[in-house]
Amino acid sequence: MKNFTANKTDWWREAVIYQVYPRSFNDSNGDGIGDLPGITEKLDYIASLGVDIVWISPFFTSPMKDFGYDVADYCDVDPLFGTLADFDTLIARAHELGLKIMIDQVLSHTAESHPWFAESRSSRNNPKADWYVWADPQADGTPPNNWLSIFGGSAWQWDTRRCQYYLHNFLTSQPDMNFHHLAVQDAHLENMRFWLERGVDGFRMDACIYHFHDQQLRNNPVAAKQNTVNVAASNPYGMQAHIYDNSRPENLAFLERVRILLDEYQAISIGEIGADDALEVMAQYTEGGKRLHMAYSFNLLTAEFSVAHIRAQVEAFEARVKDGGASWSVGNHDVVRVQTRWGGKSAGPAFAKMIMSLQLMLKGTPCIYQGDELGLSEAELAYEDLQDPVGITFWPESKGRDGCRTPMPWDADQPYVGFSDAKPWLPVSMEHVALAASQQELDPDSVLNFVRKVMRWRKSIPQLLRGDIHFYDLPEPLLALSRDLEGAPSVYAVFNLSAQVQQIDWPLIQDAIVLSGHGLVGQKDGASLSLPAYGAWIGLKRRG
Repeated sequence: MKNFTANKTDWWREAVIYQVYPRSFNDSNGDGIGDLPGITEKLDYIASLGVDIVWISPFFTSPMKDFGYDVADYCDVDPLFGTLADFDTLIARAHELGLKIMIDQVLSHTAESHPWFAESRSSRNNPKADWYVWADPQADGTPPNNWLSIFGGSAWQWDTRRCQYYLHNFLTSQPDMNFHHLAVQDAHLENMRFWLERGVDGFRMDACIYHFHDQQLRNNPVAAKQNTVNVAASNPYGMQAHIYDNSRPENLAFLERVRILLDEYQAISIGEIGADDALEVMAQYTEGGKRLHMAYSFNLLTAEFSVAHIRAQVEAFEARVKDGGASWSVGNHDVVRVQTRWGGKSAGPAFAKMIMSLQLMLKGTPCIYQGDELGLSEAELAYEDLQDPVGITFWPESKGRDGCRTPMPWDADQPYVGFSDAKPWLPVSMEHVALAASQQELDPDSVLNFVRKVMRWRKSIPQLLRGDIHFYDLPEPLLALSRDLEGAPSVYAVFNLSAQVQQIDWPLIQDAIVLSGHGLVGQKDGASLSLPAYGAWIGLKRRG
């Protein structure tokens, strides 16, 4: 089924990741919330896409104040999602289909209800007193420093039991762990081993830049330029340069410990990098094959959409590290869907096909978010429907993350589009009904069937799996690149990022031959290219 083999230790470089957000994927028991058995029911569908790795967002025991990213037990399944036996069934079926399973690890913080935190906050001299980041107030009773929470306000919360502040980079109910304490590192490594023993093939490391903090608790300086890549412009978090509260150098040694464990099981890892200089941190965390296998940032998850922006991000990463692994993602559970964010309200199937193809052409391991293979747009929700604490806090300037988390539309003829028999935890977008998988299965020209075709095609082109990448100077909105593999002709591609027909002469491709089989529509006559709205042309030529 797959064209990579088990004896390739870096098989992941040829793979494609598909992200499943369990709450919104498929509900098997009629409670309105997706679950593990629901994922198992749809594994054949996922396999049919031609992806290789399934990243499953958190399903661990949790109070769900941040929908599973606040973990109360790292080694069990929350009853909302099923049982450990359900997870074992999922793993077994995935492996039968040739799919690898990657699960989230949220190590930087726990839920407030985690037993570790309950013990830590009980006194200043208990065995876990130093497992979390505690600090005394300043002389006037204010927090220890100026660090801010991504979710709004100070990153410090007063605790009346210890009469100290604890650090929380996210919600106040998500206290940060103290990774300077070796026992914390050891505990997390054991938790990871628990899942490796159950057969998981890798981990997605959530918020992995937040493992360590500056022990002197120095104030962050003012940012030279407000950062709006990782947070909305309305969030004051972007006004600081986060040099003391994340991306600390001590994290490199911990990630090397993680890699030793992963290598023991031949498992892989991908890190979420939301740092101020994310590309530099991606390079540090993936270089030399001794830390993370791959990393992704929010640099292509922004509102900015242009040839210059995409090219700058990829070239900057390539310039900093040659042997590390990038995973270029244009959509996930934290951002507005790419169909709306980059395409706008008028973007249709042509845009969805083009942006998927472009993502698959970049050097690295693509990560596809559930529903992007259907071309889903961002759902519009009323304030009273919001569940996300980010949206509730920053409404209306920032509407939060619920719009990309609405239920997957499986069957247009079923109540709640076949996601559930009961009212879902988030409303179904009416715009998604016509895009349901059941409808697209019947249309050979649908986005879904295009994705299946272009995924298969990509696997047949070694240059796209292993080749270097090079960009060329064509005017906006034309993005031109080549993928180059020693001993093989180069694959050239030109993408039209606009809704208008584009025509251009590019002498470099005068002698190039058309590469077919991908399903993209673009015409070449000698050195002249004609690209329809959101179209692309791909060809083959030896460099010389």
